[in-house]
Amino acid sequence: MAKAIFHKHQRVFVHPVGTWALVEKVKPQWVRDVEEPVKVFYDCGLGRDFQTHELSVEDNGGESTGSNWRVLRAANKWQTPEECAHHPFPGTYPVVVTDQQNWGGWRTPGAEYDRDPHRVEAQARLISQAPRLLALAEAMARAVADNPECGPEMVGLARQMSETVRTVRARPGEAGDARREAAE
Repeated sequence: MAKAIFHKHQRVFVHPVGTWALVEKVKPQWVRDVEEPVKVFYDCGLGRDFQTHELSVEDNGGESTGSNWRVLRAANKWQTPEECAHHPFPGTYPVVVTDQQNWGGWRTPGAEYDRDPHRVEAQARLISQAPRLLALAEAMARAVADNPECGPEMVGLARQMSETVRTVRARPGEAGDARREAAE
């Protein structure tokens, strides 16, 4: 017997299609003289019905700020895949999104990507991992500050990490703002 795992209007990830969608209709499959449905299908408006194992929900529990930064691929509108066969992923370019709704983030102009696609791909990977790297730097600086027996090399590295974290966290115009300090 099957029970509905997802409900109407719930946002789910559809694995066979590789996209997020809303459950438009829950469709139980009934058999005569059975109290519960045998199977449950979900209509997500993507042309066919999906079973429970083909869908998953987004995990909102325990996410830290920036943990949803990721690299997506956007279609290259100005060149065909044949014209950009030398790119790592012909026909697409990287887009770093920083919002759960795939908004915000970082994009590169097509001409810049065409000039050096490997460098832009590396930048996209670095930017998408920036929140994790910042959290790692903060944790490392705290660990060294809490342990007085660390050697001078570790203390120096922790000082650099603390300065980097302070620069990243500073608001424009505050002490630690790299742009203001560079102008002075």
